[in-house]
Amino acid sequence: MSETSVREAEIAVEQKHLDVVYARVAEIRDDAEDMRTKGDQLAHGARNEAVFEQAAMLFERDVMVRHATQILRTLDAEHEGLVFGRLDSTTGETQYVGRLGVRDGNFDNLVTDWRAPAAAPFYQATAEHPMDVVRRRVIRSTGKQVVDIDDDLLMPDARAESMAVVGEGALMASLTRARGENMRDIIATIQKEQDVAIRAPWRGVTEITGGPGTGKTAVALHRVAYLLYRDRRRMGGSGVLVVGPSPAFTSYISRVLPSMGEDSVELRSLGEVLDGVKAVRNDSAEVAAIKGSLRMRRVLKRAIRDAPADAPDELRIVYKGQVLKLDARELAGVRRAVHNGRRPPNQSRVDAAEALLEALWRKADSFGDFPATRAELLTDLGERLDFHRFVVVWWQLLTPMDVLRSLGERRRLAAAAGKVLTKREVDLLAASWSDLSAGPSVADVALLDELRILLGRPPRRRRKHGDPEPPRGSNYDEYAHIVVDEAQDLSPMQWRMVGRRGRYASWTVVGDPVQSSWPDPEEARRARTAALGGPTTEHRRFALRTNYRNSAEIFALAHKVVADIATPEELPHAVRSTGQEPQVTVVPQDTLMSAVVDAVRTLLAEVQGTVGVITSTSRVEAARAAVAGVDDDRVKVVDGLESKGLEYDAVVLAEPTELITESLTGPRTLYVALTRATQRLTVVTTNPTWPT
Repeated sequence: MSETSVREAEIAVEQKHLDVVYARVAEIRDDAEDMRTKGDQLAHGARNEAVFEQAAMLFERDVMVRHATQILRTLDAEHEGLVFGRLDSTTGETQYVGRLGVRDGNFDNLVTDWRAPAAAPFYQATAEHPMDVVRRRVIRSTGKQVVDIDDDLLMPDARAESMAVVGEGALMASLTRARGENMRDIIATIQKEQDVAIRAPWRGVTEITGGPGTGKTAVALHRVAYLLYRDRRRMGGSGVLVVGPSPAFTSYISRVLPSMGEDSVELRSLGEVLDGVKAVRNDSAEVAAIKGSLRMRRVLKRAIRDAPADAPDELRIVYKGQVLKLDARELAGVRRAVHNGRRPPNQSRVDAAEALLEALWRKADSFGDFPATRAELLTDLGERLDFHRFVVVWWQLLTPMDVLRSLGERRRLAAAAGKVLTKREVDLLAASWSDLSAGPSVADVALLDELRILLGRPPRRRRKHGDPEPPRGSNYDEYAHIVVDEAQDLSPMQWRMVGRRGRYASWTVVGDPVQSSWPDPEEARRARTAALGGPTTEHRRFALRTNYRNSAEIFALAHKVVADIATPEELPHAVRSTGQEPQVTVVPQDTLMSAVVDAVRTLLAEVQGTVGVITSTSRVEAARAAVAGVDDDRVKVVDGLESKGLEYDAVVLAEPTELITESLTGPRTLYVALTRATQRLTVVTTNPTWPT
């Protein structure tokens, strides 16, 4: 029997089982639809019942409808590629593995959920440790149709004569498949080292490190799905937050969790962590490094103690024929005293009013025979409208953006900075905040969050009858689990921001020190330790060593640019060779962009999937304008920082030396850019000696 005939026969076997599974899923769907209909009927019947019975029926309705809706949502999400694996054991038993568990009408198992302990051998069995698995089969489907299968024979000596073995392994086949705009899940091809990290205990901090292409991000997302499956009450109740480096990254990973039936997880980029703010603009590396330093805490603390620019510098009030006046020096003293209190400024206006009244009494008492007692003065002036108007404009309730805008005035910033910042640093920050009409930068968001805490929430005014319900609190700080991806790039201030969201959380932290763009790793390490609960927090670390994304030829070039700053142990091993060497094209400066466009057109004709154009930040807009005439939505243009976490079938990298010169950490950003391609890489440069 030919290999083709064997494959077709085995596909027919799997198709038969898949037909049974989908028939059972259709029955489950019908039952869920009936349940939802009956729930709605309960609501109609409750209208004619007594209040107590009505409440009970409505509660029962809510439970039924919610349960039925969840079942239907899960079936919809998991319908594609529902069954993807099969295990044949030494006992002769067969077990199918899929996106969710399915039992027949007699409760016999048709499919085991990939997250269940019983499915672990599908990922963890190897030829050295087969776990009684003779044959592991990966089943690839389109819709309800099996289109291909690939087998791994783990125990050749236990193989029965009738057991066919088809294909060369599913992993290598999946690596050559074209990419789309979104990351795919890797449920069918999770490797043992990845599965161990996915199934790690939920408590404390789980750190996943590894070089480009090792599947760090995919492992972290699959870990979220696993934790929700194992402990949905704990994880689902308080919620799960995934923090990524950029909107391009969160968009890229946005379909992974929904494809596994998890659509309640929040995905936010670093510029979106603070509710109500969506920052996409990046500062220069030098400015971002200043804003990210913990020194900024001291600057911000001083800034909120300074009087607003439009605050009055004199209080003058007439009482019982006497003129009571507090000058600028006296008002400054009152302001300092209030700031030295326990409450944050936005909750201290009453304290400020009381302190002003006390200062006015001391002034009045200094006159000698004053015609009122202290209690009379405090009561009378405390009820006067002109005094309340003064307090409102003198002790203003500030928003974080108010403070940040005020620091665009160099004099105020210099006063707040003192000796904490250099003159150049003050100049750079003042220039960056002098015009915030385009909104804050990504680095500013962490400062705004710090100011949110320093300023405090303003007291809510008393609602009048008919007023709309006030909005809920501005931020949610009690997630059950937080995933931080590209963690090596978070600044100390960003770690403080993220840490506030996880005071009661467990963590999955994903990163690669070799890719770090942060210039002071020790300061970031201290801030990260504090954010994750301190040095006593339970901590486990998993290192992924295999690069599944890049061909060996592409990674060899990437390896060259970090050979002087990374040890061999810090770099992954690329397991796949394509025979296609990266192409380096040297062109004159005035033809750089046209050469980029030519390279894009060539690669679009040679690969089926996406083509990424990666440039320096200063050149990204020119690159976007240049490729705008290429009528193909498979082309994406990003800068080196935006490319983190992304992957493309082919990459055109423009002027690589510029990615080094604009970075504070040397060639690390260039290393990132060079490791985004799965199949083809073209470098366009004006430097004839690059990469030496």
